[in-house]
Amino acid sequence: MKSLQRIGGLSALICAATYLVSMGLLVTLLAPFMDTAMPFAQFMDFFLANQTIIFIWHVLMYLVNGVCLVILALALYDRLKDAAPAMALAATVFGLIWAVLVFASGFITLYGWELLAGLYRSNAAQAASLKLALDMITTGIDHSDRFLGCLWLLLVSWAALRAGLLPKALNFLGLAIGIQGILSTALPAFTELGLAFGLGIILWWIWLGIVLLRTRPSLEQKPAAIAPAATSLNFAGK
Repeated sequence: MKSLQRIGGLSALICAATYLVSMGLLVTLLAPFMDTAMPFAQFMDFFLANQTIIFIWHVLMYLVNGVCLVILALALYDRLKDAAPAMALAATVFGLIWAVLVFASGFITLYGWELLAGLYRSNAAQAASLKLALDMITTGIDHSDRFLGCLWLLLVSWAALRAGLLPKALNFLGLAIGIQGILSTALPAFTELGLAFGLGIILWWIWLGIVLLRTRPSLEQKPAAIAPAATSLNFAGK
């Protein structure tokens, strides 16, 4: 479906934009969040003074990104289902579960941090314990959803490579990002590769978005699918 491909392309570009904006905020306005040694009281002072921008950051990184991930997963399934039905279906399952976990992490963070702000004003010790619990839960979910996202990316790239439905270089990039992303989440020794995953998938989303917006796979595939049948009819007629 042409319209779904175009919406998927736009969704891929929005996914890239959410990551770019989120990373940009982390290295500028929200840079103190990167300081893991910051005392809890100082962290809370920063958080309370910047609640609005932190809320926007979380909405972009989790909710907007999650919606676009669902649309993109369905668009890629629509593109690949005829050429590689089993692999496309498996990839889509992983992609949708990835999106579900992104939503889960986002809502836990949004509501958990709102509770954290109120609790801090009445009981700082309990607030510190709550923050530790929130960090543990969201870190676990974030690693899980990245793992599933990498499986989705790996399977989608492999299916598209075999079927020839996306540029080869884009598929090889997706395979490379998927493999290193799986390593960074499954093996503690490769945790530092997580940043490479974030940067790599931004590039992949942008490239994929442009491809989906410019191409019309449904029209390209029909002649190839019809030609063999037509040939067999000609031979049968002779």
